[in-house]
Amino acid sequence: MHRRGFGQGKYSESVSRRLVLVHAHPDDETITTGGTMARYAAEGAEVLLVTCTLGEEGEIIPPELAGLGSWAGDQLGGYRSGELSAALRELGVTEHRFLGGIGGWRDSGMAGTAAADHPRAFAAGPLDEQVLQLKTIVDEMRPDVLVTYNSFGGYGHPDHIRAHEITMAVADSATRVFHIAAGGGAVLPPEAPAAAITTTIDIRPYLGAKIAALRAHATQVTVDPPEFALSNGVAQPIGEAEYFTLVRGPREGAGTDLFGGLG
Repeated sequence: MHRRGFGQGKYSESVSRRLVLVHAHPDDETITTGGTMARYAAEGAEVLLVTCTLGEEGEIIPPELAGLGSWAGDQLGGYRSGELSAALRELGVTEHRFLGGIGGWRDSGMAGTAAADHPRAFAAGPLDEQVLQLKTIVDEMRPDVLVTYNSFGGYGHPDHIRAHEITMAVADSATRVFHIAAGGGAVLPPEAPAAAITTTIDIRPYLGAKIAALRAHATQVTVDPPEFALSNGVAQPIGEAEYFTLVRGPREGAGTDLFGGLG
């Protein structure tokens, strides 16, 4: 995947808007922020996705791919990395990093599972080390806006909570910081009541890109527009907007634009 600017020490001075999103696993980025990423990439902003793990513990939907689920070999993680690359192409996003490098941190699974005890489990890894890894990326990008989950990780997954923790540890590196309130129908209870939403991003022009990116994550997502479903088979709408909560930075202009009012 093309990484414009990496290896050159800094990003282009001509780019006036920079957005960094920190997500736990492949597919999280598309489900909750795919339309937003596509919008700002199309508008010429520098959009960088940081993915913290390969998603080795994901539940596989297609029966023909069930063999990817070996705990020891982590075949699923490598496969999902390819799905992520395909999804980002659909979204028009060219900048991506795995925290700690590809395979650096492993999907921790839910609390109490065997995966949580893996020596590379992200949620149990050294917080200071992970913060430094993210800070190195963020310092290179110098973003205007940072996006990640709320303190509950949206739905309580340990990796989402750790992604929140490391992002908030570097929050002073950006002018604005947003938590994901809900994304395209994927409401994240219980910490995203309507009153907490400060920013609504209209993604209607980018629904096609988001749907294509959802389809790219075929091991994890079934797509039947206007709905999608995860491995539990529960249909969720692919909504026309994605929602955020501004937690740091100026509020003026932020109602419908992550960069609104920043100049």
